[in-house]
Amino acid sequence: MQRVRPFSLLIKPVSADCNLRCRYCFYLDHLDFYPGKKHRMTDETLEAIIRTYLSVPLHEHIFLWQGGEPTLMGLEFFERVAELQDRYSPPGGRVSNGLQTNATLLTDELARHLKAREYLVGVSIDGPPEIHDEYRLTAPGRATHGQVIAGLETLRKHGVECNVLCVVTQANAPHGKEVYRYLKSLGFDFHQYIPCVEFDPTGALADFAVEGEAWGQFLSDVFEEWRKSDTRRVSVRQFDSIVNKLVLGRPTLCPMDTNCCQYFVVEFSGDVYPCDFFVRSELSLGNVRSHAWVEMLAEPKYVEFGARKPRWHSDCQRCDYLELCAGDCLKHRGPPGSAPETKSVLCDGWKAFYSHSLPTFRSLAKEIERELRTV
Repeated sequence: MQRVRPFSLLIKPVSADCNLRCRYCFYLDHLDFYPGKKHRMTDETLEAIIRTYLSVPLHEHIFLWQGGEPTLMGLEFFERVAELQDRYSPPGGRVSNGLQTNATLLTDELARHLKAREYLVGVSIDGPPEIHDEYRLTAPGRATHGQVIAGLETLRKHGVECNVLCVVTQANAPHGKEVYRYLKSLGFDFHQYIPCVEFDPTGALADFAVEGEAWGQFLSDVFEEWRKSDTRRVSVRQFDSIVNKLVLGRPTLCPMDTNCCQYFVVEFSGDVYPCDFFVRSELSLGNVRSHAWVEMLAEPKYVEFGARKPRWHSDCQRCDYLELCAGDCLKHRGPPGSAPETKSVLCDGWKAFYSHSLPTFRSLAKEIERELRTV
């Protein structure tokens, strides 16, 4: 059977439902998008997702469970995921699972299951307590850092593989070195830093969002700490993608690519969208119970969405860093409704970071290329 172009699934079994109320959460407005007080994926929808996705001829099937807070579904849900994946996985098929969590609801039983099924768990931490607790709070406004650390300890106790996702905001942007050192001190060797780019109703950057210059300085500060002794020990996802682009000619992060058609978002209802930053009614691609994946891959709305990426600002065409930036993520090109030709609000920061770091990355890439030739 002929294989199709690889794609993964980012599945939101509880939609935007969460036990926290992080001030910067971009997904909270989806509580209005899907009316109702409680959003939970039904067993019928779960089975349809797993059965149909595993029937697509792919080298690897990748399930990424996200929210909201997906652990609100509880242990039984994830046990059911395992049962269905075992039932429908083709002979010799490779199935991978990832879970993104705020880590505050983890139990020993769930951690044991995640270990047994070889989940890669991403834990959301924005830095030391005084930084993390600036925006990552409970609904009543209480601090969460201590709960996150307790959840991390539960995962570590059961040997679950973990990495960290850190959202970069006005609170931690001035503290790149401190944040990096702190995350290392927690034992994280895989870091992902996500710029918080959100807009207020007037179209201006939200007061908690990171500005371009601050983003560039944050990355440069992290880079300076990383290059001292960690270039082969600590994985920083942005840095890995740069090196991969320089060595192999292709990035590993979608904002650095020239097409956005790389995965599907599946809401609790089974509705499918092209990106979790663009879960909008006009971009609905269908539903897993009524539309085939190959059909949605070819859906004109999906193809057109991917084709927006290289419609970057005219200045980008003359930029020395276009091969690495690719105009940046569509979400960063102005408030909702902006044309794809709008310049990224992070543009100046990316330029400053690349100007500062690229000589080192090029040197590292050449070193890796020499090693690959000797293998």
